[in-house]
Amino acid sequence: MAGRLIRICPELAAGFSVPRLPAEIADGRSGDAVLDGSARIVTDAREDVTALFIIGARAALDLARDHGCAYAILTDGSPSCGSTMIYDGSFSGKTHPGTGATAALLRQNGIEVFSHDEIDRLQERITEDANTSGKARYYISQHKD
Repeated sequence: MAGRLIRICPELAAGFSVPRLPAEIADGRSGDAVLDGSARIVTDAREDVTALFIIGARAALDLARDHGCAYAILTDGSPSCGSTMIYDGSFSGKTHPGTGATAALLRQNGIEVFSHDEIDRLQERITEDANTSGKARYYISQHKD
């Protein structure tokens, strides 16, 4: 039994332009710290854009809840959607293990998050879930044109 793909770009949902200014979670922190207020997301000009990223994360969570999504596949590296690695806040191209704000919020709310490099693992998980529960499940994906 197949599920349905629900698409969203949290950054577009929050009102960022395309392209947006480069932004990273400051000081080598991660999405959980952004959500609890102990870290911020800044542009390369050091403008604090944390609030917009949180708005986007909440929009993705609301959409996921509205459709009963069990899984999310997100593009790694971004301060929104990174699920295994993100940039370290130095704007030098260095990465570290961590999550973006959207990935962290989805996980905090019981949605399994996979990176764009884990499509095969997601497919296995969807198949396992369908075989166990007999139900089709929705999943959310970062919108890409």
